[in-house]
Amino acid sequence: MAKPFRADNIGSLLRPAELLEARAALREGRMEAARVREIEDRAILKALEIQKATGIDVVTDGEYRRDIFTADITKAIDGLVPGKPVVKFEWRGKGKELASESKEGNLQYIVGAKLTRKGRFTPNEAPFLRQHAPGPFKVCTPAAMQHAIMRYRPGLSDKFYPTVHDMLQDVAAIMRQEVQALIDEGASYVQLDAPSYSNFFDQSRRAVLQQNGINLDEALDAAIAADNAMIDGIKRHSDVAIGIHFCRGNKRSAWGAEGSYEPIAEKAFGLLKMDRYLLEFDSERAGGFEPLRFVPKGKTVVLGLITTKEPALESEDELLRRIEQAQKYVALENLALSTQCGFASAASGNLITWDDMRRKLELVAKLARRVWG
Repeated sequence: MAKPFRADNIGSLLRPAELLEARAALREGRMEAARVREIEDRAILKALEIQKATGIDVVTDGEYRRDIFTADITKAIDGLVPGKPVVKFEWRGKGKELASESKEGNLQYIVGAKLTRKGRFTPNEAPFLRQHAPGPFKVCTPAAMQHAIMRYRPGLSDKFYPTVHDMLQDVAAIMRQEVQALIDEGASYVQLDAPSYSNFFDQSRRAVLQQNGINLDEALDAAIAADNAMIDGIKRHSDVAIGIHFCRGNKRSAWGAEGSYEPIAEKAFGLLKMDRYLLEFDSERAGGFEPLRFVPKGKTVVLGLITTKEPALESEDELLRRIEQAQKYVALENLALSTQCGFASAASGNLITWDDMRRKLELVAKLARRVWG
């Protein structure tokens, strides 16, 4: 049985200035990759020390070898060409101007040929963590469905894949190899990042998709099928966990979507074959816990109650009250706690300090021990 990991850690951490400067130098051709790797290694070791000190149950490398949470997809998949998606969404809330101006991830790629695997998304992360992590470690990778709406371009992609579903099956087959490799390299926990599920429950995004001729029910079915196919047949020990993170967007403390999980809950929670559902519940934008009634018994729900977007520390009493509310729908033994998202889904990071980040992780661990022992 997979470990409960009561004090969970979504993944990304704030980057130190030296690392940001090194990766910028690499992009501009001012520093060799080997030198950048040394700086990454040193930064990750420090990040592991910080995480161990906070008391959380599972550590990550902070995604320090990436510029954005998706990693560099062009190194892993052939068949992508530069281009902009048909559907575009806007950043909202605090930091929206910074998020819009940020260059990380702004260069879009769309499907312009049959997709084939040519490399790894995260080739160096798990081996280093296996050697240096102080305990169980997690590696995050994009869910297959992340490539549905954003990378399928009618008029081009459909020359190679008649439907989004056809394309996603190839994506899933490629990314299944990534998940298997991470587990084979010693990952205790693989997290699939899937912020694009928010396209199906944010009312304004749903309207945009419908205006672009996208059948929401069919697209959601294809996304779920792809993410299930991504882990179908994976070989792993019973104590290795696979989870999926439903995010509403996270860049420079800005967000991209709002709304309850209700429109997708019955299908997504009921049909996805994941061990853990990592869900954002840090603000009123997320709605209530009622959608959790669709979570099958035995699955773990990780309550993302502590925000990474604002520096203020949440009230312990209020957090305990909210955990109690969630128990109306999911037994306490099947709950866990985390921040709502990572601290730096893009390398530039959210608008908080390192001390804020440390205190947030400490709060996750402290509350988890108080609730589950």
